[in-house]
Amino acid sequence: MNLFSKAATGFFASQSLAGHLLRGAAAFTLLYWAIAHQQAQPLMALLAGAGALVAMRGCPVCWTIGLVETLGQKFKRRPG
Repeated sequence: MNLFSKAATGFFASQSLAGHLLRGAAAFTLLYWAIAHQQAQPLMALLAGAGALVAMRGCPVCWTIGLVETLGQKFKRRPG
């Protein structure tokens, strides 16, 4: 199983909760760096911001919706 691949169900869900949380941590780190260095290195800050959007697969709300979908898939009851 690929740690960072999308789930078959859910529009924003990931296959792995750990992968989803790692993508969120990477995005948060990139956003923090971009805000902290926007005056000294504006081009790199823009690139870091774009990288954060790619890591989140959209905006922070998209990432949060994906987290809820991933948790829902993880704790979903199996029929049987």
